[in-house]
Amino acid sequence: MKKRNRHVGSSLNDFLREDGILEEARAVAIKEAVAYQIQQAMEKENITKIEMARRMKTSRAALDGLLAPGNASVTLQTLARAARAIGRELRVELL
Repeated sequence: MKKRNRHVGSSLNDFLREDGILEEARAVAIKEAVAYQIQQAMEKENITKIEMARRMKTSRAALDGLLAPGNASVTLQTLARAARAIGRELRVELL
């Protein structure tokens, strides 16, 4: 008799929750979405990485870390500085 796959018909959120990594996956996804928005704004406004780092008062290497996919260790303070550097504001809310 075949063993039924317990994940068939479940959602990705259910799968991640069962594995205990839902919150971590959400944090990475949110950070990547914000980094993508920052990159898009930089391109639209023709802001180079060097100029962006200068505006943020940080190094180009630190900016690369902010923009790197999968790097969820970026602080809210860094994200807020990046947002200000492109004339935006960072908003965080609990749902």
